[in-house]
Amino acid sequence: MTSPVPGALHHVELWVPDLDRAVTGWGWLLGALGYTEFQGWSAGRSWRLGDTYLVVEQSPDLLPGGHERRRPGLNHLAFHVRDRDRVDALVAEAPRHGWRLMFADRHPHAGGAHQYAAYLEDADGFEIELVAIDGREAMS
Repeated sequence: MTSPVPGALHHVELWVPDLDRAVTGWGWLLGALGYTEFQGWSAGRSWRLGDTYLVVEQSPDLLPGGHERRRPGLNHLAFHVRDRDRVDALVAEAPRHGWRLMFADRHPHAGGAHQYAAYLEDADGFEIELVAIDGREAMS
């Protein structure tokens, strides 16, 4: 295993209101993207890909009120996907795991004409972007 690249993302931790729902949705998505289960405890789970991992946790310190991507804070997470066919396959499968397609009227170019991507949202309001590597997109 090589050493992590300085400055690379180490991990992301999302606090969720319903751990079981998050594990269903995020577990499917991350598994489909090549992540493997990493850690598990009564209030959380994590999945790892290389040196980076993502955590979902139902913390006892969670304040009331849901996540809103349009408020200050996290808007969305974007993931590279192998190609356009894989983006399409993930979009087709996503509703069975609690995700809905956003910006359907502009899909798959909601991010611009030179980007092939899907924007999905889970039941808790977390948004992800799946960007086809073969699209050679600009920064989103």
